Amino acid sequence: MARPTSAADAAGLGRSRAAAFVLPALVLIAVFLVFPALWTIYLGLTDYRLTGLAAADPQVVGLDNYTGALEDPRFLTSLWLTLLYVGGSAIIGQAGLGFTLAWMLRSRTGPVRRVVEGVVLLSWILPSTVVGFLWFALLDRDDGTLNALLHTPGFAWLLDYPLLSIIIFNVWRGTAFSMMLYAAALENVPPSHLETARLAGANVPQQLRDVVFPRIRRHILTNLLLISLWTFNDFTPFVLTGGGPEGRSEILPVYVYRVALRDGQLGVGAAISFLILLINLLFALAYLRLLRGQRRHQEVAAGGPPA
Repeated sequence: MARPTSAADAAGLGRSRAAAFVLPALVLIAVFLVFPALWTIYLGLTDYRLTGLAAADPQVVGLDNYTGALEDPRFLTSLWLTLLYVGGSAIIGQAGLGFTLAWMLRSRTGPVRRVVEGVVLLSWILPSTVVGFLWFALLDRDDGTLNALLHTPGFAWLLDYPLLSIIIFNVWRGTAFSMMLYAAALENVPPSHLETARLAGANVPQQLRDVVFPRIRRHILTNLLLISLWTFNDFTPFVLTGGGPEGRSEILPVYVYRVALRDGQLGVGAAISFLILLINLLFALAYLRLLRGQRRHQEVAAGGPPA
């Protein structure tokens, strides 16, 4: 009696049937991700425009769009504003406030915790455009709620402090994710370790440095990677400021919109989009390198192989 051959996969489907299950997902990925990415790369090499002769018969211009973007002072200014926006609202604001809330609520029960979690989650699940218009109503120069509360009628928050306004707006909108991730990570910190550190005379900063952060370092890096990428590609601040005044809040996604759609230079916009993709890859590689170093450090500390 012939012995049955084992399937090539754990589910026992065999390669052909497993490929049939995966094929629809691969088709969708190819249609909605791979093809648009390749098409964007191609457009970035042409002088394709939204209207005019270049729209009907675009010509290949090579790397001119890329060199032109890198030499454009407005692109460099937008890149700098985007880095400030990511650093202020994601790395400092969302990550810092999210951990603070998770740490303060870790041992609390009752209505206070539920109210705080509910308010933070509500700001996260609301559509971005809705939140944007709510903040516009809050910061409006003439009838804004904030001016009414502070008795400062006519103060133009969005005109005088545009970058700070969108940073605070994004911190309020995106802190929930960091709070939930850190709350789950803090569950892995044994209370006995914190109690031992406290009895040894360690204050709260020392407990965080010596006990908490080493145990949740990978969670911190993962959170920073995700929120940095999301914030870097965020277009929602356009609802508040439109990139103004005078480009003082024109982060890169808004800059791409202005170049590609408002100015009609689709080829240049595609080239800038590809540059943004490369910058995102640099972010991801930097964080992954830190994660890999942390993993090797843990293996060496546990007595395992260093590689």
